[in-house]
Amino acid sequence: FPGLADVSISQDIPVEGEITVPVGSSSPDEDYSTLDEPVKDTIMRDLKAVGKKFVHVMYPRKSSALLRDWDLWGPLVLCVSLALMLQGGSADSKDDGGPQFAEVFVIIWFGAVVITLNSKLLGGTISFFQSLCVLGYCVMPLTVAMLVCRLVLLAGAGTVSFIIRLIVVGAMFGWSTLASTAFLADSQPPNRKALVVYPIFLFYFVISWMILTFTPQ
Repeated sequence: FPGLADVSISQDIPVEGEITVPVGSSSPDEDYSTLDEPVKDTIMRDLKAVGKKFVHVMYPRKSSALLRDWDLWGPLVLCVSLALMLQGGSADSKDDGGPQFAEVFVIIWFGAVVITLNSKLLGGTISFFQSLCVLGYCVMPLTVAMLVCRLVLLAGAGTVSFIIRLIVVGAMFGWSTLASTAFLADSQPPNRKALVVYPIFLFYFVISWMILTFTPQ
């Protein structure tokens, strides 16, 4: 355009804006990698994450805390602990209680898989491992019930002992069921929640029945 060549910009006029483009700049968080941290820090971080999930199960509420960062460490520890405490029952005195250990693993893991598949077929939005995580962590109240029952049975098996165990197992069964449904409530269609809750009810009921009918050798 004619005349533009005669236009000059005074040196006193400030020029706003950034005309340089940073190349290769990144924040320290972007460069952070778990491969660079000590093993102790990794273990402590995982233990804290598992502990937080246990706290969420102890105080169940409608939350997605167990769904965001799922893991199977907690369910594995609970499953092994429950299986070890159920081992050595008098249901089959011909062996050392090995079938009880296997039964707990089959019921917990296979049952959780069946419940997850049922949820997915009914239109649930939760992933496979997220469902296993929630169902596994919610076994914790029943594991506590098994520990209490073992302590009660040390004092002897009788009517009073059975009533105490029945109350404890019943309360923990309701706790497990309510906790799992509280975490999984938003992942199911509103008109199909009953079809999802019913298998969860049976899942924890079978585990509760195994705990209630357990008698040491």
